[in-house]
Amino acid sequence: MTTRSTGQTWALDIALAQGGFDALHPGAKGTLEQLGHDHTDFDKVFELVRSGAMLPKAWATVAGQAEERAAHHEQGGFTQTAADLYARAAVMWGRAQYSVFDAADPRKLAFREHANHCVERLGALRGGRVRRVVLDFEGQHIYALLHLPAGEVHNAPAVILGPGMDMIKEDYIYAAERYYTSRGMVALSIEGPGQGESRANGLTVDLTNYERAISRYIDHLASLPEVDPDRIGMFGISMSGYWGSRAAATDRRLAALAAFEAVTGDFATIFERAQPTFKNNYMFMSGYSDEEAFDRELVARMPLGDLVADITCPVLYGIGEFDELTQLEQALANYERVRAPKEMRVYENEFHPLGGVAAEIFRFGAEWIERALNGELAEPGRDVRHYVHRDGRTTDGTANPTWWLDTIPAQITEARRA
Repeated sequence: MTTRSTGQTWALDIALAQGGFDALHPGAKGTLEQLGHDHTDFDKVFELVRSGAMLPKAWATVAGQAEERAAHHEQGGFTQTAADLYARAAVMWGRAQYSVFDAADPRKLAFREHANHCVERLGALRGGRVRRVVLDFEGQHIYALLHLPAGEVHNAPAVILGPGMDMIKEDYIYAAERYYTSRGMVALSIEGPGQGESRANGLTVDLTNYERAISRYIDHLASLPEVDPDRIGMFGISMSGYWGSRAAATDRRLAALAAFEAVTGDFATIFERAQPTFKNNYMFMSGYSDEEAFDRELVARMPLGDLVADITCPVLYGIGEFDELTQLEQALANYERVRAPKEMRVYENEFHPLGGVAAEIFRFGAEWIERALNGELAEPGRDVRHYVHRDGRTTDGTANPTWWLDTIPAQITEARRA
């Protein structure tokens, strides 16, 4: 645990007790619904929570209820009702295991085994269209779920669904089916180094191995007869927008990238100014217990800088105006450094979860990737910018907030000169 995290645990507990999850992540429920959390489950969980220590129990309790109900319906022959409940249980078991920050804790393993069981039953009830993937990677393993459209599929476009730092592959089951396989696309929801089963089995994240893991996943997708190897894109939120940017800059096989809430700033914001849980989590993911060594050896080297100038595929970035993990000025400065065909959307008054526009961005991101993989949106010099107002209007031609009164912050000006 970081020094700041240890000292501020009481403040986080008060926030949870007084304001629930929304006090920590405003509007996040909208995003979590896109990740398969039924709002009634979510409310039941947080009715049981008055401090951070209560989270594993609360998630496990409600996950167990959903799994029991799923088994009841499966026994009765109501297969799709059962499958839906298994999906709900899987994401909650995933939240329960995430809440335990000790890879060797037997409770974490037990929660993971329940999540795996729910996914196995879901896959069977969906006719084998959700399949577990385990790949060799640099002497260890990485884990994913393959999501296939119904019927015979050959040479279809495919998308890698990248999770944020506190997410797992199961979080994309709902989105994969709703936004991708229903439209004939293959989806692969992944866990990279430091996440989920990968971390539980000893694989930590370093500066560059996450993009190498994405390349390994591209290898796998390209080997499948269902997939067109020339049409593989990536949808990422939060840290996977960062990792996806690194992957797009280093592996030209990635044909499109849609990144929402991407952490593209200086990393002092996310690790020193935001809630201390973010830094605590990333230290766990990377295997550091020495905070000074973590800052010196990893954090100082993490900013993207000019690396994004090496991206060649079409790229879409979307971010909340008041994203608490990346200052808007830094996000726009990062965007200026991209030379590939690009698009930027800034959502007025939204925070990091983009919960107020979650349904829109998940659908728009999927449709944007589909068009990009089909050869659209790639014209040289493409630079499309929008400031999306909360009242439904959109200012086109600029992503800068209107209250800036046409002024340009220094960080953006400097990036344009680079």
